[in-house]
Amino acid sequence: MIYIAKVNEQEYIIEIGQDNQIVVNGQTYDIDFRQMPRSGVTSLLLNHHSLEAVVDEGDGRWDVLIRGELYPVEVQDERSHRLAKARGSFSPPDGEVSVASPMPGIIIAVPVGEGDVVHKGDKVVILESMKMENELRAPRDGIVTQVKVEAGSGVEKGQVLVVISDQSS
Repeated sequence: MIYIAKVNEQEYIIEIGQDNQIVVNGQTYDIDFRQMPRSGVTSLLLNHHSLEAVVDEGDGRWDVLIRGELYPVEVQDERSHRLAKARGSFSPPDGEVSVASPMPGIIIAVPVGEGDVVHKGDKVVILESMKMENELRAPRDGIVTQVKVEAGSGVEKGQVLVVISDQSS
């Protein structure tokens, strides 16, 4: 099966093979993938190198937290990707987008305020969870229209922290 993953505007063609192998953009990797029960952590051995991630699926995308960096990932199978490209829909939505907490934690800082202009990738919230600081970033350009948390606040998984609207709105 072939999938297309989009991470930070870069597309990756992923072919799921047999015998614990995947091919990403033509390069073969040995993998071993496990979800750890009760912890919410995913363990991945990629060419015998260990990675741990927190992975959350929602609103047609995956949020993947690795080493304190949050990566929004869109994944489609090959057929869906071709249809979406024909429709022009494999891009961030217009209107409002929410930055939600990928896990429970404590807000360390909110470096943006309502009315601030942000660009895709700008830090909008710093969240501490599992003794790690995690930088949550703007998924696209826009204007911060709502800040729903402040430093020191406790948050739950999925809680909306910041809302960003189109610059033209």
